[in-house]
This record gives sequence, C-alpha cells and structure tokens, in this order.
Amino acid sequence: MDIIMKKTKLFMDTVVDIKVVTRKSNDDAESAIDRAFEAFRKVEHACSRFSLDSELMEACRRIKTPVQISPFLFEPLKFGLEVAKWTNGIFDPTVGKAMEDLGFNQHYLTGKLIQSSSSESATYRDIILNEQDRTLYLRKPLVIDLGGVAKGFAIDLASQELKEFEGFVINAGGDLYAGGLDESGSKWKIGIQHPINKEQIIQMIEISYEAVCTSGSYERKSPINADMHHIIDPNSKQSPTEWISCSVIAPYAMMADAFSTASFLLGADRGRSLIEAIDLKGVLITSDLQICRVGGI
Repeated sequence: MDIIMKKTKLFMDTVVDIKVVTRKSNDDAESAIDRAFEAFRKVEHACSRFSLDSELMEACRRIKTPVQISPFLFEPLKFGLEVAKWTNGIFDPTVGKAMEDLGFNQHYLTGKLIQSSSSESATYRDIILNEQDRTLYLRKPLVIDLGGVAKGFAIDLASQELKEFEGFVINAGGDLYAGGLDESGSKWKIGIQHPINKEQIIQMIEISYEAVCTSGSYERKSPINADMHHIIDPNSKQSPTEWISCSVIAPYAMMADAFSTASFLLGADRGRSLIEAIDLKGVLITSDLQICRVGGI
C-alpha cells in the first residue's frame, strides 16, 4: 500500500509544501523530505536579498573585487545572467535597488528593512562570473535580485532528494515540480489560480516530471505605490500591465521560474513568442482575462 506523507515549512517568504507517494518506509520518506527542505534553507541563505548576512548581500558590498561564491549562489546567478542575455536585458538581476525603492525590502521574519546603494546605470553587464574559480566581480555598486530564479533553483535541488519515490510534489507558493504519478497512478493534476477570483481555478493541467511556475501582478503589490507590483521593467522602472498572469511549464523549475517572469516583462506578443521559441508550454492571461495557451496545452 502506498504511503502518502505531507510536510510544510516556511522559506523565502513562501509556504513550501512537500507531498510524497511511496511504498518505502515512513522513515525513508521523512528523511528525504527533510533533505529537500534543507535545500531550500541553503538557497535562501545564499540568495536572499533581504538579509544583510546572506552570501548574496555580503558579495554585493564588495565592488571591483573577485569574491568566491558557493554553488548555491553561483548557479542561479549564472542562469539569471543567461536569461538576461537571451532577453536583451528585459530580465535583469540588477533590478534589486528598484525593488528596494518600491518597498520590497523588508525581511519576512525579522521585519528589518534593507537600504542599499547602487549606480543608476548598473545593468547585468556589470556582473562578471568566472566559471573557473567560481568568483563574482561587480563593476559598479548594484543590488542583485534573484527572485526570478532562486525559488525555482531550490525546487530543483529539493526534487533531486525525492526522485527515488513513485510520486512527489514540491509546491512553493504555487511554483512547483511534480515527479512521477499521484496516489491513483495518474499524472498530477495542477490547477492554475484565477488571478482575480483567487478561490477559483482558471486552467487545469496534467504534468509528470515537469515544473510549472507563475508570475503575476496580483500577489505582491508595492506598499509605496499601489500601481506597482514586484515585477519591474529594468529600463522604465515600471510594472508591465499587458499580462496579469504568466504560467510556464518546463522540465526544470528554475527554467519555468525565469521564463514566466521574462514572458511577463516582454508583454503579449514578445512574451508568447519567447515561450514558443524555446519550445516550452504556457498559460498566459491578459489583463482583461483572455487566456493564451502556448505549446499545445
């Protein structure tokens, strides 16, 4: 008989739920889930923009100096910079200072506020990664924000701890990875939340060994400017409005995480074209609630 085990913890200002379906023992399942949660802890410590003692924020204080960084920071930053290049900078990890200025600078546990210095002209091109010695070099004062990749990276690391089980889901605030099959032996049925009526599901999808991540304008509003949300165009410093929700289905959560944000930033035509060009799937919803399905969904 299958064992179904669920556990929940809080990381990255997000409730993380892990569900495992297995014929293995309770002890095996519990140990693996604990290791999966540990992956979230390590990524949060490495990548948090909200803790002055995080590896990321300590590195951001060292300008024009090579800083050796751990894989828990290096890998998501490397991918974020690659997406920045693919999108000609519309997805830009140096948007952290603009986020701070809009009030997205308070630690969710301690309540402490972060205020950093940054060059107005800083872009992703001012971040240099050296793959040989895993060092980070900043050409200018800037604040790196890995909100578009870090959670997905943590989900992917956690999924590696659970791959021995017949089925599992890692759900981090609606961004998730589903492996194997559910308790009935079917693909996992995942509901995409209606962006206005949050108790409703606007689209159902079925996935197995895939991730789905959503970027939306309805979850995190600026406490300073009600017209702004947490997705910021690095050029205009404004929040795009063509989409209200972009959900991307991909083989890995970090990929789904980054490209859901990138497609949101690019707007209707270019956002849809990006998802098609990289052969992913998506459920993209316009501000007037028109649903655009991409990739055969």
